[in-house]
Amino acid sequence: MVPATRVRSLPLLAAVLLAAVPGLAPAQTPWDAAKKVAGGATVGKLEKEINRRLLEEGRKNQCAFKTDTDVLEPGCDAKMKKLSNALVDAKKRLNGAGVKNFKFVVSGHTDSTGAAKHNDELSAKRAAVVERELVAKGIPAAEIESVGMGSKKPLVTPDDTAAKRAKNRRYEIQVRL
Repeated sequence: MVPATRVRSLPLLAAVLLAAVPGLAPAQTPWDAAKKVAGGATVGKLEKEINRRLLEEGRKNQCAFKTDTDVLEPGCDAKMKKLSNALVDAKKRLNGAGVKNFKFVVSGHTDSTGAAKHNDELSAKRAAVVERELVAKGIPAAEIESVGMGSKKPLVTPDDTAAKRAKNRRYEIQVRL
């Protein structure tokens, strides 16, 4: 008779051997491969839908900054709360789909006036402010990061009027898997 402790350790031993010895891992069945492809397509679709929603929420809830600074104009608290709620909803959907490794990325953007280096620095500072505001509203700091884009990705070109330049001065939030 085999002792019970040996019987319980056999699956563990098998798993260790499969992981440690190349060529011993079981071949992936066609069914497993199909499930993986279908799951990847579903996650890709989910990512696209969440990013569409986050862009929409970001555009509805833009906060203005004082000219040439990273200081928010008064009255942004409610908008930041709505953005944080959108991130919480996105996180729930991602977790519900089994997606665990993701980051929310806040990108800051400027118009094309001024020096490119200054715009890059200003957009990074503004994105960091939005990131801090969202963390203050309950978004875990480990799940969010900020990047400055300067004037590299305008919404409107050319931005030769005050209204067009205002549209290009923005922040966007996207999920990155």
